[in-house]
Amino acid sequence: MEEPALLAELGDVAGLNVLDLGCGDAALGAMLLQQGCASYLGIDGSQEMVTRAEVTLQDHRGTVALQNMEDLSLPAESVDLVVSRLALHYLEDLDAVLRACRATLRPGGRLCFSVLHPVITSSDVHSHPGPRGSWTVDDYFLSGARERLWMGDTVTWFHRTVEQYVGAITGAGFNLTALSECEPVPGRFGGDESELARRRRVPLFLFLSARAA
Repeated sequence: MEEPALLAELGDVAGLNVLDLGCGDAALGAMLLQQGCASYLGIDGSQEMVTRAEVTLQDHRGTVALQNMEDLSLPAESVDLVVSRLALHYLEDLDAVLRACRATLRPGGRLCFSVLHPVITSSDVHSHPGPRGSWTVDDYFLSGARERLWMGDTVTWFHRTVEQYVGAITGAGFNLTALSECEPVPGRFGGDESELARRRRVPLFLFLSARAA
């Protein structure tokens, strides 16, 4: 559900130098390179993900590096577009990373990222088998670390409200240009009306786009 919002906002990437934070297997990088971006650099703190990304990019001219997002340091004004998919909610110090993004972007450059929606990062732990059918939001306005079960593992997310995400963006020197809660697109569920209805019950993702001021 997050992908349509991301691709619609990215638009034409031809000729752009792209940085991907928390790139995972670099599937997005391969897509952007096929669409004509001038360069692609993905960084990820997991050696397993970097290895997968190298395989993904072996037929492309993109590069990937083993690096934590918190250690981001690139030449000033060297990037046109910073993207990140479902990674920034793992960061405790989001403000510092967004400031580093602003420094590496050229004037007018863009930041586009998705995170798990704050409704999800503040909801109760789901431990029941099968698709989730209920959500209980608690301590929504209390930001900070939350341990959660996710895809069979225990993970730590850093919960923030929508307002706090927007404040972090503007505080780092960006102008917010788009905000989407990634409403489910019917055509992406293969005609499964029950799953579409379930996914419409709560927002799962938050997508934000901004331009360097």
